[in-house]
Amino acid sequence: IDEQAFFRAGVRQALSQQSDFKILDCDPAREPLELIEANLPDVALLGSDLATPSGLELGRKIARLYPNTKVIMLSPNPNDEELFEVIKTAAVACLNKNATAEELVSTIRRAFNGEYPINESLTTRPTVAKHVLKQFQDIASIGKAMEAVAAPLTHRETQILNYIAEGNSNKQIAYILEISEQTIKNHVSSILRKLNANDRAHAVALAMRNGWLLAEEKP
Repeated sequence: IDEQAFFRAGVRQALSQQSDFKILDCDPAREPLELIEANLPDVALLGSDLATPSGLELGRKIARLYPNTKVIMLSPNPNDEELFEVIKTAAVACLNKNATAEELVSTIRRAFNGEYPINESLTTRPTVAKHVLKQFQDIASIGKAMEAVAAPLTHRETQILNYIAEGNSNKQIAYILEISEQTIKNHVSSILRKLNANDRAHAVALAMRNGWLLAEEKP
């Protein structure tokens, strides 16, 4: 879904070599929700100028009305603020419009398989992670009168996961907490095991969704 016919044709061409892909395209001005309703695609590629609210709102509607359709945003060089807005739409990925065909195909397949490539931005772009963490903290403070979901992590593990969410490496966390880097690695392994997470980014995303990352006093 993109307003530029030339870009839609380019994406179609890039994906045409994938024999298991069925490709539809649409101008966002021509009722894209009706197209999705009629075909219920597994993945929707949404080209958008993230500086305007219209593309974000369309992505939000698709994610809300058709939860089985995974939304991938395509935008020219999204900055941290724009990426944060994409995360709030529940899109599973955000790619630069200059991404290669291989990157696009890989991201589509990962989305189809239930992965959230957008989670990786939480460790590669610390500013985005801090925005997301702040939003979840605000939600947690508003709903603190409600029964909290019990976190499976110890206080120390939650503390370390907070530092990971802020973009710190194991070495940096070890320095901050004044313990060995190996101890941090042991804690991280325990966190991944308890949360059944594939990696650090996945663990952070799971903890954020469940409200387990809360503001803590620094040592």
